[in-house]
Amino acid sequence: MTPEQAIQEATKGTLRPVYLVLGEERYLADKVVHALREATMLGGIAGFNEDKFTAGEASVDAVLSASKMVPMMAKRRFVLARGLERWEKKGDSDDDEGGGKSASEGKRGAKDASPLDALAEYAKAPASSTVLVLSASKLHAQRKIVTAAKKEDFLVNCEPVSRKALPTVVRQMSKERGHDIAPDVADHLAEIAGPELGYVADAIERLSLFVGEGKPITEDAVVTMVMKVRPGSVWDLVDALTRRRLDKALAVLAEVVDSKDGGLPLLGLVASNVRKMVKMDSALRAGANVNEAAARAGIPPFKAQETAQTLKSLPRGTLPTWVRLLAEADRALKGSKRTPQAVLETMVISMCR
Repeated sequence: MTPEQAIQEATKGTLRPVYLVLGEERYLADKVVHALREATMLGGIAGFNEDKFTAGEASVDAVLSASKMVPMMAKRRFVLARGLERWEKKGDSDDDEGGGKSASEGKRGAKDASPLDALAEYAKAPASSTVLVLSASKLHAQRKIVTAAKKEDFLVNCEPVSRKALPTVVRQMSKERGHDIAPDVADHLAEIAGPELGYVADAIERLSLFVGEGKPITEDAVVTMVMKVRPGSVWDLVDALTRRRLDKALAVLAEVVDSKDGGLPLLGLVASNVRKMVKMDSALRAGANVNEAAARAGIPPFKAQETAQTLKSLPRGTLPTWVRLLAEADRALKGSKRTPQAVLETMVISMCR
């Protein structure tokens, strides 16, 4: 099921006895776990009916024992086990980090010693008065607990959102806070704040406080609160690069570069525009018309004809060279002692050659 479906179940109070929250997008995973906990604890006393464990710091027997306990003055108990991937890394025959082998391991031997398999066994007949939430960033797809979760539909997928889908998520998150946001502004925010949703959510929260209740999130707000670069400025920079206008390119760069952020956000925006040009060029070579190629590349319709003409004017091999130079600049910004402005100026000079 999706995170949204799991949260909807929690809102309705139709909770399952076991959930496996699996995926590397921590914002979604934490949101699901929070919703499940709140729904489980509703009307109960949290201190008496809640246990949280971390794999490697506690044994699987401790998790299972807590799951089998009867709730006290409440309808349900909430048990959370985080970091299940730690048990997978230990291997089936290794001792538990949480205090040696469990009782079940001692009886069954090394072959069946996996804590994850013990959880899968519990999931076959879980306690109806407990909501057991198992959380992991990644597990092997053939693990018994994973296959059981898929088959019995208690797997919650929390994988990272694709770049293509991220603007839609930005608009949804903005709407939840009571703000409209134009598609192009949402795309700009997705580019500079993504791909991790935690950073996106933080940016939207700051923007929400800045624009005020019920007001739309505008490009001006994004420029003021998140990054002092307008999409138009990036297009101006790319346009100067394609025309080999070094003086104009350096002038635009001087206006928009911000050494405080390390130069990476600006580099990311330039790289995004270059990637779009590469995609459009590929689509045109495959036989697509200009508007269709622009749509595939994510280039605004009003930029379609202009970008097509630019691509025609570029010497052969320009785009691959630019991609290489962008990658070199990325490495330099992350590992060089040179200032961000110096790194980006060197990149611009090389791209204009």
